Amino acid sequence: MSARFADAAVRLAGLAGVAFGWRPAHFWAATPAELAALVAAIGGEAGATPPTPETIATLMEAFPDG
Repeated sequence: MSARFADAAVRLAGLAGVAFGWRPAHFWAATPAELAALVAAIGGEAGATPPTPETIATLMEAFPDG
């Protein structure tokens, strides 16, 4: 792992913990798309279309403890 990647990952993990209440395990289990969706939602960039039932089911499976 490069130092640049490690520094960015630590920064993102910390931000995810503060913004979303994620523990490190949640951060490392999440896909980039899942993290991007949460960031977009907070930034007001989420689309007007609600998530599909499949997307919700996938997120619920990925984060069974909330």
